[in-house]
Amino acid sequence: MAFEYSVIAAPNRGEKAKDAKTPTDRYALALTTELNRMAKDGWEYLRADVLPSEERSGLTGRSTIYHNVLVFRRVVAETPETLQAPTQEQPSAPEPQMQPDAKPDAEVTQSN
Repeated sequence: MAFEYSVIAAPNRGEKAKDAKTPTDRYALALTTELNRMAKDGWEYLRADVLPSEERSGLTGRSTIYHNVLVFRRVVAETPETLQAPTQEQPSAPEPQMQPDAKPDAEVTQSN
């Protein structure tokens, strides 16, 4: 199977809702909303990562910022372009052929 991947930014803030009273509940709701939105398009949640990114800071400075991302994947529909051409097997080395001996191991004598 072949997969394609999609990476989106994780939510920064929670969503307000009647049932979500604590900040943790609100953040969980925001995350659930994103996961369900991607699932509607056939994406399977794979993992969450924190990845560094070097960004400009001021005129000449740089600083490292860390981003929280969500990784999704889905199966790619197999089309003739995505299917691999069958590999041709390499011909194996020919079997060594037995050379007839110049002298037979045992002489056979015929009697008349």
